[in-house]
Amino acid sequence: MEDTPEQPQIYLITPPEFELSTFPDLLARVLDAHEVACVRLAPASRDEDRIARAADALREVTHARDIALVLSEHTMLADRLGLDGVHLNDAARSVRDTRKALGEDAIVGAFCAGSRHDGMAAGEAGADYVSFGPVEASALGDGSYAERDLFEWWSEVIEVPVVAEGGLTPENIASLAGFTDFFGIGDEIWRTEDPVRALGELMAAMR
Repeated sequence: MEDTPEQPQIYLITPPEFELSTFPDLLARVLDAHEVACVRLAPASRDEDRIARAADALREVTHARDIALVLSEHTMLADRLGLDGVHLNDAARSVRDTRKALGEDAIVGAFCAGSRHDGMAAGEAGADYVSFGPVEASALGDGSYAERDLFEWWSEVIEVPVVAEGGLTPENIASLAGFTDFFGIGDEIWRTEDPVRALGELMAAMR
């Protein structure tokens, strides 16, 4: 994933659960319809065999289109399955060890909620990107969110690419488009009847 200051790229996040018989085809249709920089396999399951089968199926789809596939959390499994990297949800805590384990060529990303300090620490530890979110308040979790000011500051001061994810709408995408490198889009499209169209509508808001 490379820094793209002009217009954000799409970083697609899979649903936590999906049917292996149908989802790879749906993902392929989305990737064929829209330009996507990276896909994150973000399984709710902690069953190694289920994750491996999902990764194998999605890797065929993404790599055929020269799109990186990263796995949430499971560093050693990502390495064993030949994926392009890993997305960590513990801010900066395991970035350095993960980088050592996977090497310099792997993608290592870190979710840092709304913490400027954690984001800076993750970047210093070797993260390829830092992810902040959700981008608006909700009743989920403790209700905290990553404010627009954080993205503005980051884009002015920090060179590490930044991802905005969680709670994305056309309105906040338009507001953040000038200050983020990637939009991490997942449930925003998968919960709709037409994910291809839904992604297109969100991408239109970036322009």
